Amino acid sequence: MSLLSDRILNMSTSATLAMAAKARELRGEGKDIIGLSLGEPDFKVPDFVKEAAIDAINEGYNSYTPVDGYGDLKDAIITKFKRDNNLTYTPSQVVVSTGAKQALFNVAGVMLNDGDEVILPCPYWVSYSDIVKLFGGVPVEVKTSIDTDFKMTAEQLEAAITPKTKMMWFSSPCNPSGSVYSKEELQALVDVFAKHPDIYVVSDEIYEHINYGQGHASIAEFEAMYDRTITVNGVSKAFAMTGWRIGFIGAPEKIARACNKLQGQTTSGANCIAQRAVITALNEPPSRIKYMIDEFNVRRDLILGLLNDIEGFKSNTPGGAFYVFPDVTHFFGKTLRDKKINNATDFSLYLLEEALVATVTGDAFGNPDCIRISYAASQDQIIEAIRRIKEAVS
Repeated sequence: MSLLSDRILNMSTSATLAMAAKARELRGEGKDIIGLSLGEPDFKVPDFVKEAAIDAINEGYNSYTPVDGYGDLKDAIITKFKRDNNLTYTPSQVVVSTGAKQALFNVAGVMLNDGDEVILPCPYWVSYSDIVKLFGGVPVEVKTSIDTDFKMTAEQLEAAITPKTKMMWFSSPCNPSGSVYSKEELQALVDVFAKHPDIYVVSDEIYEHINYGQGHASIAEFEAMYDRTITVNGVSKAFAMTGWRIGFIGAPEKIARACNKLQGQTTSGANCIAQRAVITALNEPPSRIKYMIDEFNVRRDLILGLLNDIEGFKSNTPGGAFYVFPDVTHFFGKTLRDKKINNATDFSLYLLEEALVATVTGDAFGNPDCIRISYAASQDQIIEAIRRIKEAVS
């Protein structure tokens, strides 16, 4: 009898966290590693959010919280959904979790049965596939390419649907490609879903505010999709609050109540101090964090300009998030400094060992032709990192 369960033995290790751990190991050996692998803003938490947390401590918040979140936090989330997404939810449709990842875990846990198929437009966030499989679901990967800006078409969606299709999961802006679905592109997908009324959608919108001018559209805005969409969001990216671990959903009431039930048997309510701070964060207008978005925009243009100067890197122009996802198939089959590059994983490890720059293989995101490079780093670090990469592949 095996000590460990088949469930954990069949689960992949998060590639982004594994690369970050490898980078830390090399730093421990004295190597000057530039980390462009993690999806973590390098900004400080805004002062008005920190002050709210300090106030909460001084006011004596220290007890267990309601499983699905403080009532006044849910009110702030409802206000945010209406203000930013034109979505109207009631408190019973909102669940606060310990990060958006737990929110996704909850949704999979309450909706998937063995054999249910979940459509994943590729590339997708690294944890989607394993979360789906953990609950017996079957990931159905839909390949996209850099030529279509890594977005799935209505025709591809239609072709992927089978009698076993239960859900589709996607992110916009997308991690890892930065692609943003326009309202017109979402309408085309909605037209397909209209023919398949039993399919639900998880819309991961954690990067919604990190958007470079195209504007954000939520698929739940479409009347036909409101009762079939679980909108996932949080404060990790836009407010640089990754370690505060607060995510949330707006969903059909039956699904939200089920998520509340599952969470009540796992973590229960999220951190009390973090919740109090997030009330302040969400009640402020998005203009309060525009300085971060403006800086990310500058960095995006900087890194694209530098990468375009390296033969073999083919990049699209991401409309949001803080990643570039260049196609690096030019290097496959080549030998660089006596190391054979067979795939994106080989190439990403080569850049870590030879250029001392941490990136992430596209294999982890369902696209073996690319690597993900985060530009959540200073301009000086970006310039030095790309200089090293250019030297390593010359």
